[in-house]
Amino acid sequence: MPAYEIEIILNRQLADCLSIPAFITDTKGNLIFYNEPAETILGKRFEDTGEMPVEQWATDFKPFDENGKQLPPEELPLVNTLQDALPHHKTFWIESLQGKNQKISVTAYPIIGRTGKMSGAVAIFWKSTDV
Repeated sequence: MPAYEIEIILNRQLADCLSIPAFITDTKGNLIFYNEPAETILGKRFEDTGEMPVEQWATDFKPFDENGKQLPPEELPLVNTLQDALPHHKTFWIESLQGKNQKISVTAYPIIGRTGKMSGAVAIFWKSTDV
């Protein structure tokens, strides 16, 4: 793992201990980490995908709406959080890397340090029971 700010490191440590899926990016939207519970929904281990830019993860995991229309990155909660440093939430569908469609609810929040500087964002998500 490259050298990241302490806030990113602490969030990664927390995500690694959570039983809820979590996804962490830097301020540019580059995927830094997702935890083991996220691997089940996303369809591949983080060790197999590694870090990736927003253009890749936002399309590889194939988000789409209830009508089957693909959602562009700018409609995803995590991307919105990276743009305005505010929390965002949305429920939508994804096609995992194994081709499985699942409805998920996503809440994203910024990682802001004591200096007030944003160093990235976290998305927590879960299978939506509102099908």
